[in-house]
Amino acid sequence: MITITNLSKHYGSLRAVDDITFEVKAGEILGFLGPNAAGKTTTMKIITCYMPPTSGTVEVGDMNVFDHSLEIRRMLGYMPEDNPLYHDMNTVDYLYFIAELRGIPPAERTQRLKNIIELCGVGTVLHQDIGELSKGFRQRVGLARAMVHDPEILVLDEPTVGLDPNQIVEIRNLIKELGKEKTVILSTHILPEVQATCDRVVIIHQGKLVADGTPEELQSSFQGQELVHLVLKAPEDDVPAALANLENVSKVEDKGVETGNLRRYAVESQRGTDIRESLFHLAVEKRWTIFEMHREQVSLENVFRELTKSE
Repeated sequence: MITITNLSKHYGSLRAVDDITFEVKAGEILGFLGPNAAGKTTTMKIITCYMPPTSGTVEVGDMNVFDHSLEIRRMLGYMPEDNPLYHDMNTVDYLYFIAELRGIPPAERTQRLKNIIELCGVGTVLHQDIGELSKGFRQRVGLARAMVHDPEILVLDEPTVGLDPNQIVEIRNLIKELGKEKTVILSTHILPEVQATCDRVVIIHQGKLVADGTPEELQSSFQGQELVHLVLKAPEDDVPAALANLENVSKVEDKGVETGNLRRYAVESQRGTDIRESLFHLAVEKRWTIFEMHREQVSLENVFRELTKSE
């Protein structure tokens, strides 16, 4: 759907975007991540034809941003981070106004707006001034504005910034629902949101692309030794040696008393191995009681911090 090739944007000596290349597939929800000043918003503005690149190109389908800017804008719905709305207009008047600007024929306008109002959940605030709405409802109105012309592609820059946890979940669920029918590029700093929402992740740092893959692929690439945490009720002296003798176990660490007569152990094994079944059978054989067993995973936050830490 979208192909970004050797894209760069310079402001004098500052390289805001530095020769990045990646694709966005049709029907994909792409998480576009990076720390502040990484070049995310600049890249999104180039994709949405708000500014030209210094070099490289962006193609949407078979159209590029230089020769087909207006056609590409018609295919896109863009919600920038500052979510520009007319606060002195009420919600329904504002959406009718946007529909007119987008060239939706009058005969289709009412039904189109009815659909988008239901989808974005703003039916209860249609006759309230936008300036009087909560931040969560203003974000919903911003999404409705971006989608009023039924675009094929949605570009959302920090759509959940400033929202409370309940509002974040609401917007996240809405984005997942939209992703069933549209291609979505989502920029956010809330990494659990990416984990829950996105099919694929692109991370940029200091203008350069540093990672591209599914959340699971990125986590797997940073996984070192496998680590299983155990909480056992067992004779203290028997456990470390018995665990260390299991196949593929490379290290056993006694983490001390968990509570009462329970102790916690950290068991490392070779990368790519899963020793949980062996641990279970050993506990059965030794008549130990397992109160907890889980395998530690590298989080997306760990991956992000590692890839974007300062030199």
